[in-house]
Amino acid sequence: MEAASAEKRVVVASTPAAVAARVADRFLTRLRARTRNGRIAHIALTGGSMGGAVLRATAEDPRAADIDWSLVHFWWGDERFVAREDADRNALQSRQALLDHIPVPADNVHEVAASDSGLTLDEAASAYAAELARFGTEEQPWPSFAICFLGVGPDGHIASLFPDRPEVGVTDIAALPVRDSPKPPPERVTLTRPVLNSSKRVWLVLTGADKASALGLALAGASYASVPAAGAKGRKRTVFFVDEAAASEVSPDLIDRTY
Repeated sequence: MEAASAEKRVVVASTPAAVAARVADRFLTRLRARTRNGRIAHIALTGGSMGGAVLRATAEDPRAADIDWSLVHFWWGDERFVAREDADRNALQSRQALLDHIPVPADNVHEVAASDSGLTLDEAASAYAAELARFGTEEQPWPSFAICFLGVGPDGHIASLFPDRPEVGVTDIAALPVRDSPKPPPERVTLTRPVLNSSKRVWLVLTGADKASALGLALAGASYASVPAAGAKGRKRTVFFVDEAAASEVSPDLIDRTY
């Protein structure tokens, strides 16, 4: 268990707002480093309250004006299969928080098809996998994300990979449909574990005392099948950005105070 924990960093801020500000700061720093020499950055976004909070903090940071957004491509780790303007839709939340406020080309925003697009759930998942493949290689039919943001549920789920369900173990496709989700809405599209873990950096953002147990299990190297967050791992860095409430069960020696 010590080896599993040693691969992961835990960064603690006092409140959810402080967590969002810290992540936004790191996000803009990494984007600038990635794009200043003309390199493209593929980013996988997440939904939820903290996903939106991070993007709002990014939009409000003056340094956002210094990023060449034409070099940044946005994707989503999962999406709720609802209408395009439904408030539950992750992409809508992301547009309202950040994407509508920056000069990112429309072709750089890769949304999962909505339920009112004319595609079925299965077709939406297949279409998303095909879109990912446009930016991948024959060996890896999806882009390598510079940063993959993930939320973590109290049950330890990430994206729409829920504990002890078959989607957790799928490795032969990039995106798949989810039905009868234990968390509403019931129909979703999610990236699979190989796609998430091919990311250069995986940043898991979670706040609140109800996330403390999931965080503890993820750091202890719990079974990925039972605690999907435990299996999230970036190729270069895996960071849990948390508030003090979520960190209540984290050993002090696992907290990185320099990142």
